[in-house]
Amino acid sequence: MRDDWMPDLQMDERGGRCRLSLGSWAYGEGESLQDAADDLVVRLGQVALSARRTGWRVTSETPLPDRRMLDFLWELGELAARGRHEEIRARFLLA
Repeated sequence: MRDDWMPDLQMDERGGRCRLSLGSWAYGEGESLQDAADDLVVRLGQVALSARRTGWRVTSETPLPDRRMLDFLWELGELAARGRHEEIRARFLLA
């Protein structure tokens, strides 16, 4: 079941470039907000697919990841695996 939770989306502009950050997990950069969003979609898809492929290793030196974040990444990984990048964009821009 889909949960509409998502990490904070932040926008910053430096040196005429836009940067969108989704929590501390991924960011996208570009000349415009649209370019930054496009870059973020690609990066989120890569992070999510990697997490699905390799799993999440938890050690005594690393804090436990937020379960909501893992669920969010899993959902995005499913979309990325099916090539549904526009749905990834909609998930973090419209939530």
